[in-house]
Amino acid sequence: MTERGAVSSQCPSCGSSERRPYAPECGHALRECLTCGLVAMEHLPTAEEVARLYRDAYQGATAGYFAKAEKKLRRSRRRARTLFRAMGARPGLTLLDVGSSGGFMVEAARREGFTATGVEIDPVSVDYARRTYPSNDYFLGTIEAFAAVWSGASFDAAYCSEVIEHVTDVNGFVAALARCLAPGAILFLTTPDIGHWRRPKMLKDWDAFAPPSHCLYFTYRALAQLLAKHGLPVERRLFNWKPGIKVLARRR
Repeated sequence: MTERGAVSSQCPSCGSSERRPYAPECGHALRECLTCGLVAMEHLPTAEEVARLYRDAYQGATAGYFAKAEKKLRRSRRRARTLFRAMGARPGLTLLDVGSSGGFMVEAARREGFTATGVEIDPVSVDYARRTYPSNDYFLGTIEAFAAVWSGASFDAAYCSEVIEHVTDVNGFVAALARCLAPGAILFLTTPDIGHWRRPKMLKDWDAFAPPSHCLYFTYRALAQLLAKHGLPVERRLFNWKPGIKVLARRR
């Protein structure tokens, strides 16, 4: 985990040292990569700050993402169906949900035919998932910790939605995720798109601009380069009317 005050001279996505201050009027120290367009906080949160941010992040599973649980479950089933078809809709498929929150995608994947596992750092969310959707497995901790102890076969598919923008060590995060996937596995990943044509002109007016919770802001190019670097080249970019990136990547 990066310590506050440690400023990298290189872009974490493409490695370029060509970076400049970005949107100083928003009141946060941000730097933009001139090569891939990734915008990152100059001083990333510490491990302790991250733990505080995501300890009971949804007020006892009553707010935010949990407020419309059935709607979330329906949307998750559509995405699980996409992954199931992409993997050939064969029996015995496994799915890993990285940042599983209240277990909505994990449960949706189970209903669509996967054996599903969730990884989540918020203990309240994991407790909710275990109580509400008890037919699945949930791991409390980071994907790096999960990858270090996981002893099962590699997963056939992974889902990671609106998570990567929160990550302080993004290369460690993607490398750990890739280690959990079998060759040929599909990753469905979403994140806000700072380069999207419908993103508000003023950064502070964008609902996805939320430092320090969101500390990385990807362009499609930055995300594709990062994933490819860890053996997860993008196979398909999905249309997104809202200012977000949706991709299917395949494990080499």
